[in-house]
Amino acid sequence: MQRKYWRFYWPLAVTGLVLLLSRQVQNGVLASYEGAERVLSTFAVASSTFSLSGAMLVFVPQMANVLARSDRARRRCLRFIVAACAAISLPMVLAAFTAPGRAVLGWAFDITEPRLTVVVTYIRCALPLILIHGLRHYFTGLLVQARRTGTVTVLNVTDLTVMVAALLVGRGLGWSPLRTLVVAQLLAGSAHMVLAGALCALRYRPPRRPQHADLTYGELLRFFCPMAATSLMFAFSRPVIYAFVRRSPDADATVAALRVAFDFAMIFHSPLNQFRHFFVTFAADETAPKRRFTIRVVAFVTVVMVFVVATPLCVLILHELIGVPSNVAGLARQTLWVMCLVPLIVTTRNAFHGRLLNHRRTIGMAAGGVCRAAAIYLASWSLHRLGAVDHMTGAGVLLLGFAVEAAVAAGFSAFLPSRNPALEQP
Repeated sequence: MQRKYWRFYWPLAVTGLVLLLSRQVQNGVLASYEGAERVLSTFAVASSTFSLSGAMLVFVPQMANVLARSDRARRRCLRFIVAACAAISLPMVLAAFTAPGRAVLGWAFDITEPRLTVVVTYIRCALPLILIHGLRHYFTGLLVQARRTGTVTVLNVTDLTVMVAALLVGRGLGWSPLRTLVVAQLLAGSAHMVLAGALCALRYRPPRRPQHADLTYGELLRFFCPMAATSLMFAFSRPVIYAFVRRSPDADATVAALRVAFDFAMIFHSPLNQFRHFFVTFAADETAPKRRFTIRVVAFVTVVMVFVVATPLCVLILHELIGVPSNVAGLARQTLWVMCLVPLIVTTRNAFHGRLLNHRRTIGMAAGGVCRAAAIYLASWSLHRLGAVDHMTGAGVLLLGFAVEAAVAAGFSAFLPSRNPALEQP
C-alpha cells in the first residue's frame, strides 16, 4: 500500500518542486538588475496582485479530477473553466485599464510613479496567463485522475526549462525586468498548456465506470465558487502583508526579504499541497495507511527544511546561487525560521480539504479561506498600529492564517459522514 502511494505521490512532489524552482530563478534574474531591492519589491507587489486572479484557478485540477468522469462531464467542465477565466479576468482589466483601478493600486501599496506604471503594465501584459493557466490546470486534473502523475512531472520540467531559457535570454539581451519576466511567463505557460492538451489526448484513459453523466453547470458553479474563494483568500495573504509592510521603515528591503522567503519556503510547502490530489484519488482506501504515509512525508520535509535553514546552506543558496543581496538574504533566513512550522500546519489543512472535496462540501474550504484572510488583516493591522511590522512578524502573520484556515476546515470536516458511498465506485 505504501509503495502504491509513493509511486503516485513522488511525481507530484517533484512537480511542486519544479514549479517553485522557476520562482527562484525569477527572483535570481530580478536580483541581478541594478537596484535589486527596489526591483524585487516592485515585482512582489505586481505578481502578488495579479496572483489574485490566477489563485482562483488553483483548485481546477481537483475539480476536473472529482467531476470530469464522463464525456459529458468533461465537456461541461472545459466550457465552465473557459467562462470562469473570462469572468476572473474582469477585475484585473479594471485594475490595469481604468483610472480608478490604477488609483486603488497606488493607494493600497503606497506606491507612486514610475513604479505604479510598472505594476500596471505587468498586469496588462500577463492577462493571457489567466486562460492559459485555467486550461493547463484542467488537463493536469485529467492526467492525475488517470494516475499519469509522471506525465505531469514531465510537463512541469518542460515549463521550468522554457522559463529559465527565456529569462536568461531576456537578461542577456538587456531587456528590462518587466519585459524579461512577462515574456518568460507567457512562453512557459503556453508551452505547458499546449503539451498538456496533446498528452491528455494521447494518454488520458477515462474511468471504467463513467460518473457524473448528468453534471450540470449549477453543480459546477456550487463546487467551484467556494474553492475559488478559498484560493482567492490565500492569494490575498501576501498583498495584505505587503501593504502594511510598505508603510514601515526600510520597506523595500523588508518586502524583498518576505518575497524571497515566502517563495523559498514554498519549495517545502508546495509538494505538501499535492496531498489534496492524494486524498481525492485514494478516497476509498482505509484511513490508517494514508495517515502513516502522510506523517512520514511531513516529518521528512520538516527535517530537511530545518536543516537547510539552520546551516550556511540557506544563505549560500539565496545569496550565492540565486543572487539575492546579502542583507536581503540575511533577513530572509530569519523569516524562514518562522516558516519551518508551515509543513505541519499546511498538511493538516490539506487533509481536511481532501475530505471536504470528496464530499463536495467545499463551502467549508471557503469559510476557512475567509477566516484566514480576516485573521491576516487583523493581525497585520494590529502589528502596524503597534509599530511592530517587520520580516519576522510578517511571516508569523502568514503562519497564523494557515492555522486559522486549518482549524475552520477541521470544524466543517467534523460534521461530515464517516463514509461516502459515491467514492467507493471503481
